[in-house]
Formats: sequence, C-alpha cells, structure tokens
Amino acid sequence: MARPQAATTVDRPSPPPGIAPDQPLLAIGFLLGANFVFTAMDGFAKGLAGSGMAAEQIILLRYALVSVLLLPAVLRHWHGRPWRTTRPIAHIARGVLLIGSATLFVHAMVHLPLETATAIGFVSPLYVTALSIPFLGEKVGIRRWAAVGAGFVGVLLILRPGSDVFQLAMLLPLVSSLCWAAGLILTRQMRGTEGPLTILIWSTVSGLVAIIPLGIIDWRTPTTAEWSFLVAIAICHVAGQYLTIRAFMLASASLIAPFSYSTLVWAILIGVFAFGSYPDLPTLMGGALLVAAGIYVWHRERLVTGMPTNPGGSIAEVAEASKDDRNPT
Repeated sequence: MARPQAATTVDRPSPPPGIAPDQPLLAIGFLLGANFVFTAMDGFAKGLAGSGMAAEQIILLRYALVSVLLLPAVLRHWHGRPWRTTRPIAHIARGVLLIGSATLFVHAMVHLPLETATAIGFVSPLYVTALSIPFLGEKVGIRRWAAVGAGFVGVLLILRPGSDVFQLAMLLPLVSSLCWAAGLILTRQMRGTEGPLTILIWSTVSGLVAIIPLGIIDWRTPTTAEWSFLVAIAICHVAGQYLTIRAFMLASASLIAPFSYSTLVWAILIGVFAFGSYPDLPTLMGGALLVAAGIYVWHRERLVTGMPTNPGGSIAEVAEASKDDRNPT
C-alpha cells in the first residue's frame, strides 16, 4: 500500500484551542529515551540478581520505592478518593499478573543475556492479539494471524529447542510476556470506567501485597552498592514513565509506537558494554522477525481501528476532543 502523502501547510489540521501543536521529532526522542531507561532498569536488576539478591526481593524493593514516589500524587488527589473502584477483582488480578511478569523476567536475566531475554519478550504484542479474541471479542484477520505465526517462528529461532543453545530459562520470558499481555487485556477491559491513577494505585498495592511473602523468604540486607542500584531502578521506572507520557502527549500513538522496538537495540548495547555478551546470528534474526511481526500487527490494527496519524492527533488532543464530544456546547 502506498505511503500517505504528507499534508501541506494548507491541509494540515489545526490543533484544538489551548493544545500545543505536535512535535513528532521531540516525541520520538522522548520515547527513545524512555526505552533506554527502561532497559537500563532491567540491566540494574540483572546486576543485582547476578550479585545473589533474590528476584522476589529485587521486585519487592522496587515496588516499595516506587510506592514512595507515587505517594505525593495520591495525597494530591486524596479528596477525590482515587482508590475508589467497582472492579477490585480485576485490579488485583492485573497487579498480580504484572508483578509476576516482572519477577519472572528478573529470574530469566539470571540465566540469560539481557538482549536474549528482551528479544523473547517481544512476543507480548502477539499474545495480546491472540488474547483479544476470547477476552475482548475483537476480530483478527488472516493477515494479523499470519504475522503472529511469523513472530512465533522468530521465537523458535531464538529458542532453538533441541539444540545445545536451548535452556529452560528461555521459557521464563515467554511466561513473563504472557502475564504482561494478560495484564494489558485487563487494562483494556477497564477503559472508560477506571482512571489511570486508580489503576496505578491498585496495581501497585496489590502487587506489593502479593510479593511481600515471597520477597522476605530469602531476605538479606542490601549493601550500600546494592541500595544504589535499587534507587537507580526506581528512578529509571519513574523517568521512563514520565518520558513515555511526554512522548505520547507530543505525537500520535500511531506515529511513535514502532519506536518502542528500539528497546532491543538498547538491550544489545547494554549487554555488550555492561555484561560483555554478544547476540548470535539466530537470536538477531529471530528478534528481527519478532519486531517485524509486531510492527505489522500494529500497522494492521491502525488501519482497522483508524488510529490518528495526522499532526494534531496526539493523546492530549484526542482526549480534548473526546471531552468536547461528551460536553457539547
């Protein structure tokens, strides 16, 4: 299909009043930065796991530190009671799934190179596509199913079951990604009924409650160096969230979403310079196939759902337009 022509100055839609125009290059830069700090967060976690700290303790302390950073936002909106919800079971399930995903991924990094675990983790968009049929009632055409199949071929290229390269730890990122995808499906199901802060509060608290018993079993007091890594993990988490939000406020989701796959590049670079690991050719080929499949699934979903691609289609403007639709003047 031919690429849409760029809008001329005359045809370019104007942003709604009070909304700044899109800045796509800056948005891409923010998203690349977000992906870097998220990957660095995984690198710090891998370093802690390599020093002998249990994955469950790492995730427990990460959630505890993030909770401290989240507290000012909760207090700021205290009178609005942001914790109120009519769907506590869904929130708890989402929190357990996400913390399970994070814990399994740290376990995987104990045994696998960062870039290998990251590449396998790119299967999650394909899981979301498959799970959206029974749980969201969405229809997936033959083209997206073909992309899902191609993505799983990429997984097999990385895993190479039956060869000397394969190890059981490679299954951990697969299960981690499945938990993550299930959490995203629950998030989609809560669209329109639950606010972002409500989801964040419930996910954090339920995740903390779930991980505390596991995190204290093999507890050992972190050293000064380990505390610095843990603080770095929390800072990376918050910085990554901030940069992601900024990115999606400055450009349409459909424009910048493919740049999320830069995570694999960052993982390879961090693996090389921090851990001295180099991906082999089949891993690179499998990762590339997963990335291509994921981008194609995104592309088809954009065509089917009509996600905004024009300048002036950022999340801020779409939200503003939706608010105007709900409150016509």
